[in-house]
Formats: sequence, C-alpha cells, structure tokens
Amino acid sequence: MSEVTREQIEEALKGYIEPHMEKDLVSAKTVKDIQIDGGKVKLKVVLGFPAKGFADELKKAICDTVRKVEGITDCEVDLSWEIVAHSVQKSLKPIDNIKNIIAVASGKGGVGKSTTAVNLALALSQEGARVGILDADIYGPSQPRMLGISGQPESKDGQTLEPMNSYHLQAMSIGFLIDEETPMIWRGPMVTQALEQLLNDTNWSDLDYLVIDLPPGTGDTQLTLAQKVPVSGAIIVTTPQDIALLDARKGFKMFEKVEVPVLGIVENMSIHICSNCGHEEYIFGEGGGQRMAEQYGVDFLGALPLDIRIREETDSGKPTVVAEPDSRIAQIYRDIARKAAAKLALQAKSYAAKFPNIVIQNN
Repeated sequence: MSEVTREQIEEALKGYIEPHMEKDLVSAKTVKDIQIDGGKVKLKVVLGFPAKGFADELKKAICDTVRKVEGITDCEVDLSWEIVAHSVQKSLKPIDNIKNIIAVASGKGGVGKSTTAVNLALALSQEGARVGILDADIYGPSQPRMLGISGQPESKDGQTLEPMNSYHLQAMSIGFLIDEETPMIWRGPMVTQALEQLLNDTNWSDLDYLVIDLPPGTGDTQLTLAQKVPVSGAIIVTTPQDIALLDARKGFKMFEKVEVPVLGIVENMSIHICSNCGHEEYIFGEGGGQRMAEQYGVDFLGALPLDIRIREETDSGKPTVVAEPDSRIAQIYRDIARKAAAKLALQAKSYAAKFPNIVIQNN
C-alpha cells in the first residue's frame, strides 16, 4: 500500500466547506501543519475567528473528511484561533488596544438593534474573544440597563475613563455618566464629540472586537463614525417588514459610500412562536432579510424569533446569551457571531502596526 501524502490530505480537506467562512480550510489558509505517520495524521488548524462553541463539531468534521483518504486510520486535530486586526477606511488608523471595531446599525428604531448588539458582543466573548461594547446611542443609551450595570466609571488620571465590566464584557456608555431619567438635549456637534471621547478616552484593554451599538438612522453620528472611527465591518439589523427593510437599505448604502464592508444582515423578530400552543406565525412578513442580502450580495447571518424571553431577559439586565446559554436562541446568537467574525477574518489584514512612525527632527 502506497504512503499517504500531504497532497492527498489537502485534496480531501478541499471537499469540506467550513460553514461560517463558507470556504474550505485549505483555500482559507487555516491549515498550518500536516504531520503523517503511517496511517496516523495530525493537523494543526488556526482559525481567524473565535469558535469555542463549534470546536468539537469542527474537529469531528475535519477527521471525518480526512478519514476518506485510503490508508488513514487515526486523526488528531489541534484547533485554535488567532484574531488579528483587519483593514479600516483608507484615511484612518486602527485604535491602540482594539484590533477590530464592528458597528451594529439599523436604518430605523424599534427593530431590536441594541438587543442584538449586546447579545452578539456576549456571544463573541463566549466563543473565546476579548470583547467590548460602546453604546453610541447618546440620546437613548440602553446598554447600562441591558448589562445590569449601575454606578459611574472610574478615572485614574482625571483624563481617561476605565471601562465598566459585566459578564466579561468591557462597556462604555453616556448612560454611565448621566442619570437614567436625564434627557440629552444636545445638538449634533456635541453628540459627535461625546461619541469620539467615549471611544478614544476609554482605557480599553486588549480587545479583539469592540462592538459599537449605533443609534438608528443615517445621520450625524453614523457619518462621524464612518469618517473618524476606524471600522473593520458593519452588521445591519432589520425586521422582515418592508418599512424596516427600506431603511435598512439606506444603512447599507451609507456604509458602501464610506467604504465600510458590511459583514452581513441579521433579521430580528422573523417568526413568532406562541408560548401557549407553539403555533408559528410570520407577524412582520417573511424572508425580507434574506431577499435584501441576496439583492446586495452580502451574507445573511441569521434570523431571530420574536420571543418574549429575549425582551424580558434584556430588560432585567441579563441578556439571553448569559441568562440561558444553552437555549436555542443563545445558540442562534453564537452562530451569527461566529459567521460575522469569520467574514471579517477573510478580509484584508491591517498592517498599520508594522509600519514604523517616521519622525523628522530638525537638528
């Protein structure tokens, strides 16, 4: 019997499409080493996105694929992930201590964007990444309530703020600095300045991802974010109904104009399951997010049901991903988070850190 070759293993692996990247592991350059010892094969696979909740399934899929090669009797996979900084808008430089900024946006209010943002941030954290969340909704900050955080952030030097912590997330919001009942009666320039300060004057600690929960719409704040904040990718949240999709399309076009790649679309409140009888009903219409994704050639990251628990748990300061980590809904959030991070991992890397700063001195 002829010896098994590395080429045979690679050829076999090309037949398995990893579901989050939608690419095979070889062409995605994630297979770092193949060791063959008779009928035994050892693989080293390094993903560009966190995948704690999928690791065992992926290892099994890889071994099942490799065992199709004649002569392979044993398979072992060393699986890990390494999250790197990805490129941002041409005129901007990544922020120190933050590898990737992901903006979560919606064209209109009321589609569950903040709930989706906080659950996705928590899901990325549970998948094995270091994550922060910035509440950029200056007029209606909801992350303090959603994360169950009260009190004010500390400032050790009187210049910068320490992020608040909840469920292993680093968080910052204007809501930590004002009373919950106080309305923000500010004009646009003050809001954009506040957003920049919250982002730049917070001592974020070695984040793989900073999720920014944007206010709804395509106005001042969104434009500031697009022009002054180095964003690696955006996620658009919509509901299936036509009115919401109209505005979600505007959000997509805005990111396209300012050269921020859209990682994909999340459809919220896609189906209602009656808690009494289990009857399923498409209250807001059906398949709108999927159609929009196809129309614009972006990924449909997933659909979430209209479920009373999502609302109750977020209102009580313990979002679904941490309140019911094994529930079907938490698994959907984790799958969406992995898909978004995988799409980001396939984008161009940022080499900003590798370029030296050139200082010209007049001697």
